[in-house]
Amino acid sequence: MTALRRWVRTHPDAALGFLGAVLLSIGTYGLADIPRNDATLADLGLAPMSYGHGKTLSWLVFWGGAALMVIAWVRIGRAMAADEGGWDLRSTRLTVYSWTAPLLFAIPVFSRDVYAYLGQARVLAAGFNPYYDGPAHYPGPIVDSMAQIWAPTTSPYSPAFLLLARGVVGVSGDNVWLGVFLMRLVLLVGLVLSVWALPKIAARFGAAPPAALWLILLNPMLLAHLVGGPHLELLMMGFLAAGIAVAVTGRPVLGLLLLGCAASIKITAAIAIPFVFWIWLDQVRRRRAVTGRDRVGVFAATALVPVAVFGMFTLLLGLGVGWINGLSWASRIINPFTIPTLVGHVVTYVAAPWQVWNLQEVLPVTRAVGQAVLAVLLVWLWWRFRTDARSAMAGAGWAMLALLLLEPSTLPWYYVWALVFAAAFPLPLGVRQVVVGVSVYFFIVFQPDDSILFYKPIESLLAIALAVLAALALGRPDPLRLGRARRWAFAVPAARDTAARDTADRHD
Repeated sequence: MTALRRWVRTHPDAALGFLGAVLLSIGTYGLADIPRNDATLADLGLAPMSYGHGKTLSWLVFWGGAALMVIAWVRIGRAMAADEGGWDLRSTRLTVYSWTAPLLFAIPVFSRDVYAYLGQARVLAAGFNPYYDGPAHYPGPIVDSMAQIWAPTTSPYSPAFLLLARGVVGVSGDNVWLGVFLMRLVLLVGLVLSVWALPKIAARFGAAPPAALWLILLNPMLLAHLVGGPHLELLMMGFLAAGIAVAVTGRPVLGLLLLGCAASIKITAAIAIPFVFWIWLDQVRRRRAVTGRDRVGVFAATALVPVAVFGMFTLLLGLGVGWINGLSWASRIINPFTIPTLVGHVVTYVAAPWQVWNLQEVLPVTRAVGQAVLAVLLVWLWWRFRTDARSAMAGAGWAMLALLLLEPSTLPWYYVWALVFAAAFPLPLGVRQVVVGVSVYFFIVFQPDDSILFYKPIESLLAIALAVLAALALGRPDPLRLGRARRWAFAVPAARDTAARDTADRHD
């Protein structure tokens, strides 16, 4: 108890964020994606939280908790920038774990993807091929809880993740609640790896290790989506960060093994692998002159080590390269947060007075153009950022961002891929404010019940206003000048207000 009091007294913002995480988790029992056709909440007496006045109360608790987390995150970021509050690496790590703990017991929030993970694993355990047979082939409570658009679709996930998911359903069976909790525990390995790896990446390139954890793992939007969701990107991020951390600190082969694991969880992690070639060559160059044999050997190892890891998991799963079949299903997600999809929306609106085009007719064209531009851009970035390890890290970050902006669909938690590389650099205030603003905007626009407010003008404008407010608050503590409003409201001149405080201090 004494240790808890000391923690609250020393780091009140950490305690504030923890309270926010607790409230947010409680609110999910009334707002989030509760398993369907399941009486567990009713048996526990919690069903009234999901309707009527109970749902209104859940809404207040959820968004009150979200607000506390954002406020605490911004205050901690401001304190770190000013080197105040004693935010060393140990205290930041403890804060990450304390904010994570309540989310382990939340109802899956912001999407029903975790039920899809379990559904595809259940089909696999039943003897079907999830790369060709959708979860609907094994009806039951898991499929009932999924977003039904995905029930007949095949799995887009890489072999290592399907192996892990099959292990989860091997223990949980058709018990949805146990399956979700065990899946969170498996994905939590990614958080632990990230807590270890991100500070090492930052320290290697001269950035502040606590700031790296603040940027990514204390980010309420990412934490709520990745842990509260939960999403496999948490595990992918952990192996991605660990692979990069090991590679840049002088063990490129082990780093490539870990990056192979990351790609075996989600294939998009492979975008980072070619940049290890430049990191490895830079390490050789620091010891001696680089020869042609070095270049050939390093290039071959950079390509073959991750491929061998991916191939090993593919053989263990025993389903060949069927995962390619499921990759196209991501195109069914339509939101204007990637350039090709946004352009598709704009083209249909602009052309409407003269030509009626269905969005489904325009999107294949804009997305094909986006894929072509992305392919060229990735090659150019790989060649452009070849100077040394630091340059390669920047190139990998830009490559991940290009992928997010030009692929057919992007979701908020995907941005963690680019932030892993951004953690290597001391980011200026303006960039950190952009991260805060975008994160808060996505936190609000993507609702806990998997709906999106983007197409509602008033709600979307409110989200933008709150995002801008949070971004400004990172730079100064009172962006709305509420202190001045308080003095005006109580008719207390600023000079008199200061004098009164000084007098009270002397009396004390």
